[in-house]
Formats: sequence, C-alpha cells, structure tokens
Amino acid sequence: MARVLGINAVFHDPAAALVVDGAIVAAAEEERFTRRKHGKRPVPFSTWELPERAAAWCLAHAGLEPAGLDAVAYSYDPALAAPDGGDPTAGGWEALRTLYARRAPRFLATALPGLDPARVRFVPHHVAHAASAYLAAPHVAGPGGSAAVLVLDGRGERVSYLAGHAVGGKLRVHALQSLPHSLGLFYEEATEHLGFLRSSDEYKVMALAAYGEPRFLATLRAAVQPDRDGGFTVAPIDWAALAPRRRPDEDWRPVHADLAASVQRRLEEMLLALARWLHTRTGARHLVMAGGVALNCVANSRLAAEGPFESVWVQPAAGDAGTALGAALWVARLFGDRGPGMTTAALGREWSDDALAARLRAAALPFERPPDIARAVAEIVAADEVVGWFQGRSEYGPRALGHRSLLANPARAANLERLNAIKGRESFRPVAPVVVAERAAEIFAGPLPSPYMLFTHEVRPAWRARILAVVHVDGSARVQTVDRAEAPRLARLLDHLDTLTGAPVAINTSFNTAGRPMVDDPRDALECFGAAPIGALALGPWLVRRPGRGPA
Repeated sequence: MARVLGINAVFHDPAAALVVDGAIVAAAEEERFTRRKHGKRPVPFSTWELPERAAAWCLAHAGLEPAGLDAVAYSYDPALAAPDGGDPTAGGWEALRTLYARRAPRFLATALPGLDPARVRFVPHHVAHAASAYLAAPHVAGPGGSAAVLVLDGRGERVSYLAGHAVGGKLRVHALQSLPHSLGLFYEEATEHLGFLRSSDEYKVMALAAYGEPRFLATLRAAVQPDRDGGFTVAPIDWAALAPRRRPDEDWRPVHADLAASVQRRLEEMLLALARWLHTRTGARHLVMAGGVALNCVANSRLAAEGPFESVWVQPAAGDAGTALGAALWVARLFGDRGPGMTTAALGREWSDDALAARLRAAALPFERPPDIARAVAEIVAADEVVGWFQGRSEYGPRALGHRSLLANPARAANLERLNAIKGRESFRPVAPVVVAERAAEIFAGPLPSPYMLFTHEVRPAWRARILAVVHVDGSARVQTVDRAEAPRLARLLDHLDTLTGAPVAINTSFNTAGRPMVDDPRDALECFGAAPIGALALGPWLVRRPGRGPA
C-alpha cells in the first residue's frame, strides 16, 4: 500500500500524477497552471523545470504532504543516457540534460519541501510510457490481463521505441530501437519542414495530409524501413528535394499537402509492420499503445482496421505528460499495489457550484441557473451559437473530452470556418464530433466506443450532409463517444440537441485559442469568453449569456 507521485519533466509536457494504493487519484499537466503551452520547450537546458504547481495540486487534492509520500517516480533514468558520466562539457547539450536529470531528487526536494530526496526513483522513459498503457488499460490492468505493448515517440534516454508483452502486470520487452532511428523524429522533421512547430504541431501535418496525394511515398519507403528484429531504420532524408521548405507565415501549397500525405502514409505502414511482428512474437489478442506517435488518430484507426489485434487501446495522455502516470503506476506495482486502471481522463481540477458562482460574482457578470443547464445550452447551440462548456474535473491529455470544450452546431458547414477563426487555427484543420455512445455506430464507422478521441471514423454517407461541419475533406471525423454514466449532463445535452436538430451530435473542440493551453481554472474560461466571440458560457450549472445573443 503506497502513495506514489509521478513526475514528467525532462523533455516537454511536464506533468504530475498521484497513485494511492494502486488507484489513480489525480493527474495534471503543468501548462494548465502556468498557461504556457506544453509547459516548456523541449530543450536540454529546460530539464530542471519541474511541474511544481501540478505536483502541489495533486498532493493537496489527496490531502497529502510531500513527507507522506512513499516514493516519487521520475520518468527518465539518467543512468541509461550518460556514458560520459554527466560531464556537461563532454557531450554538449545532451550531457547537460543528463546532469539536470541526475539532480532531479535535489530539485524535487526544493520544490516539495519535506520530501526525502532518497525516495525519488528513476523509471526508464519508455518503460513509463509502456506502464501508462498496460497498467492503465482497464481490460489489461486486472490480475489476468494480457496485451502486446507498443511505444513510439521521438526519443527517450537512448531509444525511440519499445515493443513488449504485458502479462499479469509484468512487462517483457521484445524489441527496442536505438537512436538516431526514430519514427517520432521522422515525423517531427517533416513537421518543421512544413513550417510548423516540432514536438507540438504534428497533428497539423496529420490534418494537412488529407488534402494531398502520397506521391513521395517511394522515396520515404526507401528511407524508412522495418528490420527483421522488430525494429526499423530511418535514413537521413533530403526534405528540400521533395518539397520546398514552408515558412510559418506562408500559405501551404499542394506540394506541401503531398509531402504531408506521404509522411503520414509511411508512418501508418510502419505501424502496421511493427504491430504484425509483435503479434507474431506474442500471440496477444489485444494491443495497448503510448508515446507521442500514438496520438496520431489516423494511424491508430488504420492499425485497428487492418492490424492483427482484436482491439487497440491508446493511453489518452499518450504523449510525455502520460509518463508521469506511467512512472507512478510502475513504482506502485513494485510496492505490490494493483489498481482498476484508467476509467476516465477527467483527473484534474474541479470547482464546487458555490465556488463557480463566487467567481462569476467577482467578475461582475450577470448569470443564471436554468432548471436544466443541458437543455439551455442545447437550445443555444441549436440556435447556432458557440458555447464554452466547463464541467467537472479537467481532462488529462491533449483532447477536450466534454469538460473544457467549445460546443457548436455541426449542421452548418460554415461553423468549421467560424470555430477555426475564433480559435485562430489554420483553415485546413477539422473539428471533432461528440455523440452519445449508443448512437455512434448509426452515424460513424470505426473503432467504437471511442471515449478519448484517439481514432478517426468514416462518417456514414446518410449522415454527411446532416453534420457537415465535422466531416473532414476525406469523409472522416475524429469521434468522441459519451458514456451516460460518466458524463450524464453532456449526454442529456446531446439528447436535447437530437430533439431540436435531428442529430445527437455536437461539435466538440478544445476551450482555448491558438497558442494557449485548454482552459482549466474558471478564471481561464472567463478570460477566453471575454476575448473570443463565444455566445454563452456554462460554468457547472450556471449560464452566462453574451448580451443580445442566444435564445433567452
């Protein structure tokens, strides 16, 4: 029986997670507190920056003091990364990162007064990713659970990929891929060449790919290849020979979309090859995934459709933020603790109804408490207004899942352009639909249920004209399904929308504007509401209407 705090801090998306007696109690990303997107940039000299506020909140939420922790699990093992002994003059920036990571116990003891630095345990980066999947997936976390495990990202200490088999809470590693070969870095390089921010904007490449043709695929197939041992090689690529480098302020051209399509297609092919090798090696029926590459929902869907596994489960915080949870679960397992897994991504902060009302009064805003906030918001959405929806605990991971969302009517195609304008996003990026789980198969074809918005689905032809705003150029949509037991208020809203519009579907996009993290605190929601042309704001049971807009 142990109290374990997990910490991710080395690269980007610093986060903290708390596991008590094997159960996931809290998890949060530092960006939600500091309002700095991704928490920090992924550079070696930022390694010392810890998720201090996220960690402090996790402990406060559970009523714990740092001295009461049995362990702190740090999702990086500097002993695996520093052949030079940590001398910052011997290996350039990489050695500085290693030196900072080795000093993490001291940094943590300073950030969390009362913590014994001897209680800090280093967990290898890809092991933490793996644990965030197989120790969190509800159907695997139990005593008899079994699954193949696939971890792909940019890099860890010295590897970029792990393939293994989890049985009864124990992991057997079958393959590792050493750097510099990395599918994550391959995609990051393409992201940067296409004018986006690497280690941040890879999802934009995925969206842009739908507008192109993979005419550079032969070149990328020659450069990126699987090997016989379950790994792969990535040769240097002359990106400029394929497409001209795009400046961030420059419009994209068809050649850029073609490059994006080629990169995306090769990634999908590689995932299929790796999954087939792993299935042959393990014979497992189920696959669980983590690592930043696992956030590529288009690749995930192809893997689910064409791969050898009966099911694919992806950690909702698959990026580096999720390693805080994975590291905590891994160390808790060493203490003998076993929990129920991850049944929700709503693991962050929440406020009582009274606390929300106090924030609204402090903001001097007129507000009301409708008899049914779900019905009131459905009426506003049906009347074609955008609503900020702030409910319950905030989400862990990069997807808005109906807790910190902007909701709108999917029936009008113009609402895609409208929401992209509100948020300051590129016009080629799609918005996602949210639907009650029991109606999802009627409207969408693909892996269901899909509670974490990590797969794309084909919109069935009969429904495309009815929910135009959420249909991407290739006929797909990144679906979130809503379980009534977990999110009854959102499910009621969708029921009311069905009555009002004939579709139990809403647009669900993250409650933020470009370059800013999702709102987390009510103050964040009020600031965004005040700065953006949003028709109404629902804070818990309270409703704020913008004067002169939306049905009264």
